Amino acid sequence: MSFVLDNSVVMRWFFGDGSQKDLEYSLAVLEQVPLSRVMVPAVWSLEVTNVIVRAETKGLVSEARSAEFVRLLADMDIKEETIESSLVFGNVLSIARRYSISTYDASYLELAMRNGVELATLDVDLIRAANQAGVSQFLSQQM
Repeated sequence: MSFVLDNSVVMRWFFGDGSQKDLEYSLAVLEQVPLSRVMVPAVWSLEVTNVIVRAETKGLVSEARSAEFVRLLADMDIKEETIESSLVFGNVLSIARRYSISTYDASYLELAMRNGVELATLDVDLIRAANQAGVSQFLSQQM
């Protein structure tokens, strides 16, 4: 099984916040990580670390907690897919415009579309865009 993992799910692992349904979904996705081929766009690690450093700056988490979480992520078999600028300037930009989402979110959707896999996300706008593009939410039938 393969899927694209969005940062919205990863941040539920880190913060443990959100609705009960979101937490249950994020934990169900986490259980599938060792059993699956997990892909993320190249922007993923920047998104993860940006949220972490902002949380540290606000005093919400310690650097030690962040370092532990980053080590856990590094130990997971998550394949960060590089993307050529021509693909960003073409497909990603087109997807962002078509579905009124950020280019960051469009990079996750484009990766799922290009590989013909589902998308693990809790982002409402990205779920809407994925549905419109014919991309299923990972584990949606089980939730």
